[in-house]
Amino acid sequence: MKKILLSTIACATMMLAANSDYKYEITPLVGGALAEGNHGIDRNYVNAGLALGFNLQDSMIDQVELGFLRSVEDVEYSGLPANDTGITRVFTNLVKEYDLNSAISLYALAGVGVEVFDDEANGNEDSPFGNYGAGIKYKIADQFALKADVRHLIETDHGDSTLLYNLGFAIPFGEVSKPAPVVAPVVAPVAPKPKPAPKDSDKDGVIDELDQCPNTMAGAKVDSVGCMTLVNLDINFDTNSAVIKNGYNPKIAEFASMLRQNPKLSATIEAHTDSVGSNAYNQKLSEKRAASTIEALKALKVDPAKIKAVGYGETKPVASNDTVEGRAENRRVNAVLNRK
Repeated sequence: MKKILLSTIACATMMLAANSDYKYEITPLVGGALAEGNHGIDRNYVNAGLALGFNLQDSMIDQVELGFLRSVEDVEYSGLPANDTGITRVFTNLVKEYDLNSAISLYALAGVGVEVFDDEANGNEDSPFGNYGAGIKYKIADQFALKADVRHLIETDHGDSTLLYNLGFAIPFGEVSKPAPVVAPVVAPVAPKPKPAPKDSDKDGVIDELDQCPNTMAGAKVDSVGCMTLVNLDINFDTNSAVIKNGYNPKIAEFASMLRQNPKLSATIEAHTDSVGSNAYNQKLSEKRAASTIEALKALKVDPAKIKAVGYGETKPVASNDTVEGRAENRRVNAVLNRK
């Protein structure tokens, strides 16, 4: 008996875990009882009964079991041939379950109950008891399972012990409703961000990634790679004069800075006049004005080897000489640029 108790205690101390897809489980039980020798009754007799299990969700305990067992035939008292009794036990147990695989699980249980004798004799009286045990459960199908367990019962009146061994056929019912499936939100496709417009930092009409000559002067004509080809220096001379007024014209200073920063550029300074006066006079005047511009650039530390002067007189008008506005437009000084 001691070996049986020790093995039962070892099984009952297992900490197991499981869950169920059903709220309830009803289990008809059949088995036997092995009583200690001091009971004064037959040591072995057959029991039958019924257990109702309440499955728990999200709990340390997986099931609360309510049930009863009763001796199938009357149990005889030792030394009292004319006396026999029936034994009924009602119990409540807490059950812990653990799945070994999809079909087999182990369980441990512990609880309390009451045993009732139809005829009290030989010191056997109605009394509460405590019990613990362990078992195995085998799923035959989703809704049926075989259960077998061993339970050690100790009554509180005299401390008498009984070993119960049971075989049950478990039928679950009351299926737990499944949570609604989580539907992933439909995310609208994100339109790709439009690419930023190509930059043209110096606003010469050639985008930066193709511009081989950045920082082009405002108003200058450029070639396909953004390098200046023609710049109007906006110099205003008095009539019949080749003197640049008011110090260095801002446009000349800007142009000089650009030449210093770009060693591959050189320039031809072209001066022009309107048609007032003779051809010979205008030719000389244009040459003087071109030379004055060269001197102004040299004064701004432009390498003389990079610049030369040419006068065209009145031979290349860009507007009509019949109007004041046209003649003013023809009196111009341009810089024609070349790259090495």
